[in-house]
Amino acid sequence: MEIDKIVIVTRLTRLEENIKRFNTKDQAKFYIEKRGQSFADYELEYDNYHRAKEKVLKSMPSDAKIQIIDREFLPSYLFGDKDLVVTLGQDGLVVNTAKYLKGQLVFAINPDIERFDGILLPYQASDVPQVLYSLKKDKFNTKNITMAKIELNDGQYLYAFNDFYVGVNSHISARYTLKYKDKVERQMSSGIIISTPAGSTGWLSSLYNMAYGINPTKKRNQIIQWEDKKLFFVVREPFKSKWSDINIVTGTISEKESLLVESLMPEKGIVFSDGMETDFLEFNSGSTAKIKLADKTTNLLIK
Repeated sequence: MEIDKIVIVTRLTRLEENIKRFNTKDQAKFYIEKRGQSFADYELEYDNYHRAKEKVLKSMPSDAKIQIIDREFLPSYLFGDKDLVVTLGQDGLVVNTAKYLKGQLVFAINPDIERFDGILLPYQASDVPQVLYSLKKDKFNTKNITMAKIELNDGQYLYAFNDFYVGVNSHISARYTLKYKDKVERQMSSGIIISTPAGSTGWLSSLYNMAYGINPTKKRNQIIQWEDKKLFFVVREPFKSKWSDINIVTGTISEKESLLVESLMPEKGIVFSDGMETDFLEFNSGSTAKIKLADKTTNLLIK
């Protein structure tokens, strides 16, 4: 495999985020302990992360081009077609990174196996030399994970690894027209969640769990293969009134299908993906969103 550059995506630890917020380590410690939390645990997480980071950097070939970026710069960073993207952080860092890629290989490393489950993190820092050797010899395996895409009628778009939220950025109800297959319906709700197969055990599962708690005769959601070519949507807390209806509350979006949502909200309408509320699209009156399977997948390196 030809690699032009190795891009290492990092994220701040909880300790670093608190120091950034409170200016000094001592002030961060005071705040954390005032909440009754263990500052030692924050320090341990920091130490484990930076040991892993140092190990990864020392394992890089001396002649390799290396770029280190924090996840907050992902929306503005331009990845090269032949970049190897190394993520060093929790599973969420893979999710955050994937939607800005165009098929580049993701090498996901778990920096703290005692702390993070690592569902999307098959490797540890000690695996770096062997993995880079395997890539050089073209002896590696990948999993192509299905993603979702949302397009607005003004040309703006977003990708999602786990899920989209379409709704309003406050506690008030979202108002919109939903078009699904041959059905059209005006709705008022707490918004719509559209999930990929990879995201089906996340936000989507909490909605199914709520429905199951209300009606135990309903089936719980089933485990879905990440490569499956379909998306799932659920309307959150739909409200029936003279103006709105509740006949389209869940469904599956397969290949060559889409879900259309027309905003009827004069303000505060919003679309974001994978929990990154700072990277959003405005979704107010006059906007129409088309949600479908993405034209790309996440290319995750696996053992």
